[in-house]
Amino acid sequence: MSDPRVLARGEWLFDRIVTLGTVVLNRAGGGYAGEMAAHRYLSSPYVTPEGILAALGERTGRACAGRRIVAAQDTTEINFAGRDRARLGLGPGGDGKSPGFFIHAVVAVDAEDEAVLGVADAQIWTRGSQPLAPRRARALEDKESGRWVWGCQAASGRLAQAAQIVEVCDQEGDTYSHYAQRPANVDLVVRARHDRKVEGGEFLSAVIARQPALITTSVTISPQGVGDKGRIAEVTLRSSPVRIVRPATAEATDAALLELGLVEAIEEAPPEGVAPLHWRLLTTLPIRTAQDAQEVVRLYRLRWRIEEVFRALKRAGLGLENTQVQEAGRLFRLAAIALGAAARILQLVDARDGGPRPMDDVLDPRLRQAVAAISRSREGRALTHRNPHPEGSLAWLAWVVARHGGWNCRGKPPGPKTMANGWKHFSATLAGYLIAKPEILP
Repeated sequence: MSDPRVLARGEWLFDRIVTLGTVVLNRAGGGYAGEMAAHRYLSSPYVTPEGILAALGERTGRACAGRRIVAAQDTTEINFAGRDRARLGLGPGGDGKSPGFFIHAVVAVDAEDEAVLGVADAQIWTRGSQPLAPRRARALEDKESGRWVWGCQAASGRLAQAAQIVEVCDQEGDTYSHYAQRPANVDLVVRARHDRKVEGGEFLSAVIARQPALITTSVTISPQGVGDKGRIAEVTLRSSPVRIVRPATAEATDAALLELGLVEAIEEAPPEGVAPLHWRLLTTLPIRTAQDAQEVVRLYRLRWRIEEVFRALKRAGLGLENTQVQEAGRLFRLAAIALGAAARILQLVDARDGGPRPMDDVLDPRLRQAVAAISRSREGRALTHRNPHPEGSLAWLAWVVARHGGWNCRGKPPGPKTMANGWKHFSATLAGYLIAKPEILP
């Protein structure tokens, strides 16, 4: 994807999706000519999902330079059920029936201020319709579980300029090869799925049960579904070094023993009717003190940021499931662009409370004059209805977008859905301004 015209068209489509908050091409294109241009881009043989993701990863890598980074890994599914079943080239989704595809992403998060910095890399694929060979007969790269090793290696390369990389993932990432094959510049925090055998014949559960409590601390649990507001859990932490034994299902080339740290966070008095929080976290980070154990739990909790990116990608934001694009290759290209756009929307959400990042992170700097005029039109007489952020900052722009999304400057801060809706209305206002003053973007 080195043709400057193709690159320019890709940047244009990315900006349109972010600005309009939709992947529906007849909306993102802004008219018939724009819609046709978007379709031509997605059909171009010079455009690949890998090329799009590489460009996103390079940008994210630069933003991560010198920072302590959490690389959050997770997988999401785009499923086309019911009337949307007519898709070309897609195998079965997670239900084994409806056509669909999967996105396994690595999202970079600043470990200090917890802000989303962008997409480091991703894999996009669909399952074949033919039965697979037995799992143990397949090479690691041919198993879906191999994506965790791939993601770890992708973080190592894309985020190489970071001061530190800590990859975090949920129980699906608890594979022996994931620990055994991690690059030297990546640390891991993984929620254990298996009660693994350790050297001497015991299991993780028995080892951690013998450890004294280190500290009681608070953990914020993110909302788990519609209507759930999340909660704060009081958990007791324990930790222990462990030497886990290679299981029979692992790659024969993996080390026979691995030295890791184990941190357990357990809620001993949950609210009535609520399942207690219980995490066992395996990590390559050193655990010498109670504060070290707390930091491992805090870093693992940042995994929720990639869940937010996926929500912004799907029905709560850009609505990738609603696209009318039919063919798998074009869908994958659109998904790669939309994934980057979803992360960009989260950057706006992160900026709502202030911060030093410039507006230029998400919008052409030549549009500052237009945004300033639009901001003034959204301000009221009361101080609480005036944009409180420094002009030109990302927070300043986020305030304007949130106002267009219906935020009333009171109550809870604007979330991803408000920001996505705000982009749609903000872009219309911005387009009108540019019609009146075309010299701003000649």
